[in-house]
Amino acid sequence: MKISPQAKEKIAFLVLGIATCLVLIPVFVIIFILMEKGAQAISWEFLTAKPRMGMRAGGIFPAIVGTVYLVLGTVTAALPLGLFAAIYLVEYAKGNWLTRMVEVAIVNLAGVPSVVYGLFGMGLFVIFMKLGTSILAGSLTLAIMILPVIITASREALSTVPQSFREVSRALGVSKWQTIWHVVLPNAISGILTGTILGVSRAAGETAPILFTAAAFYLPKLPQSIFDQCMALPYHLYVLSTQVPNVNPKIQYGTALVLVGLVFFTNLVAIIIRARFRARKQW
Repeated sequence: MKISPQAKEKIAFLVLGIATCLVLIPVFVIIFILMEKGAQAISWEFLTAKPRMGMRAGGIFPAIVGTVYLVLGTVTAALPLGLFAAIYLVEYAKGNWLTRMVEVAIVNLAGVPSVVYGLFGMGLFVIFMKLGTSILAGSLTLAIMILPVIITASREALSTVPQSFREVSRALGVSKWQTIWHVVLPNAISGILTGTILGVSRAAGETAPILFTAAAFYLPKLPQSIFDQCMALPYHLYVLSTQVPNVNPKIQYGTALVLVGLVFFTNLVAIIIRARFRARKQW
């Protein structure tokens, strides 16, 4: 029996729809469980107070602040480096051994487990560079971890800018760097932000890299500089779940809900900025 093209198209749409649902269902289940069990713990005190009674009561404010510091430090370190690397690979690099080595290094970095990044960061930044267990060491470690995502997304975004844009700019006597800065980057910024969003999402939820380089079990005060340790939501959640006995489960779920909400809010802001840049595109 011969199947018509219209029937094949409907079957394809059905299969794709089922696959999409299979991906979305676990996400919605996780969010539902977190909201059902964690919403009970959410209060003004929980969000603004420090932990007390051995972390069995109080709030998670130091962990929230520490997570924000680490994310900001990670983006500050990773975004310029990743963007410049992508610009070199797309606009300047030739097909030689150096370019191939860089591309292989990017692929290898993407496949390294996060715990290895933590050990590497401890050896390089904490011990060798003598930064100590600090926000700076943790941010640099996370920055190396998300570099492959930012470089790959930035390369794709830069490559999608039509070559005619560059040719017209160069024909008007504009230098190559000015063409990149004023023509290519503004048209590729939405794709670059996509890679940054993915990198931030991963960095905000990682525990192993900051376990060796930045995170503290408990701090009575907020960090005063980038050379201080900090509490962080992923590590705090790990401590509550494994190291502190007799913790009310709603505190654990509440901490997880705040972490997911923080990542969601960060992504939402970045997505809005990306949408505005995309709306300015004329092609």
